[in-house]
Amino acid sequence: METKSVKYIIIGAGLSGLATAYELFRAGETDFLVLESRNRIGGRIMTFESIDFGATWFQNHHGQVIRLLRELQLDKFHQYAQGKSVLVYSSMAPEHYFESDPNVPTAYRIKGGSDAMIQALARHFPQKIQLGMAVTGIIERENSLAIETNSGTYFAEKVICTIPPKIALRVRCTPELPEALKQVMDKTHTWMSNAIKVGLTFESPFWRVKKLSGTIIGQVGAVTELYDHTTKDETYFALMGFVNEGLRDCSTEERKKRILEYLSKYLGPEIMHFKTYEEKDWSQDEHTSCETIKSVYMSPAYGNPVFEKMYFGNKLLFSGAETSPVHGGYMDGAIYSASRAAKKVLD
Repeated sequence: METKSVKYIIIGAGLSGLATAYELFRAGETDFLVLESRNRIGGRIMTFESIDFGATWFQNHHGQVIRLLRELQLDKFHQYAQGKSVLVYSSMAPEHYFESDPNVPTAYRIKGGSDAMIQALARHFPQKIQLGMAVTGIIERENSLAIETNSGTYFAEKVICTIPPKIALRVRCTPELPEALKQVMDKTHTWMSNAIKVGLTFESPFWRVKKLSGTIIGQVGAVTELYDHTTKDETYFALMGFVNEGLRDCSTEERKKRILEYLSKYLGPEIMHFKTYEEKDWSQDEHTSCETIKSVYMSPAYGNPVFEKMYFGNKLLFSGAETSPVHGGYMDGAIYSASRAAKKVLD
């Protein structure tokens, strides 16, 4: 079992954790480690077969994302929205077709997928990231914190925990965290924890040929949202969206059947000629969700003031998208929290 001492430990290699490490690195700090329990980096950013199964979009007011992409020299592009979109608002009425105002800019996506930002951050300090490293305990010592993991104990002067607050409660802390803090952590909804995403790739964008945008807004039925997910360079043609959570109780085969039937009805039988079909149910991801999963249909409250404080004698800080008072839960909030966390520990 390994024992190692560093100045800073960052728990979690999602966007917030890696952006925090990036801020430390830019400030000239190299004495840090990023511990990640998964066998991959990115957290709730996950791009597979060109499809973003986690965080995907951002808009003009998300200045932190735009700034970071500029620094990392990554390109952004607008979400495709040309042609007719479909609104399914009742099982008793026909679908409604509408077209987006071309003068209103759509949301942005990242060229190469959202994972391009993750990989660009990690390239600055690949040797500082340790995968498969599940943190099980945090113990306060006089001048440091002991971080217990499945592979040994680490010691750090300061620790930034960037995993979702509700998930962070699984880490045993000695002494106990303040009860008020634990109650807030337990009630803080984990973004994406209840989402099911589906992605399909095709030889060609048949929906564009039919003058359809690929967008479906489903207030009833198997799919609640669907969008064109073709890559910027148009080397992958895809559709991606959110599945009705009511299908979680179906078998994988039955859910797929109902999704394909639904999409065929509104986009055409060409749906059945997909190249690849993939689903990601985040409620089944132990690093993101938990048994007490709860669907949230209104914007949850993020950025509670308890996350502005440091604990264990100014040695432990909770950070991450859900802790951000600015655009909490979004990629922008994750990056904002990273800048704030780095500044706090460096100061």
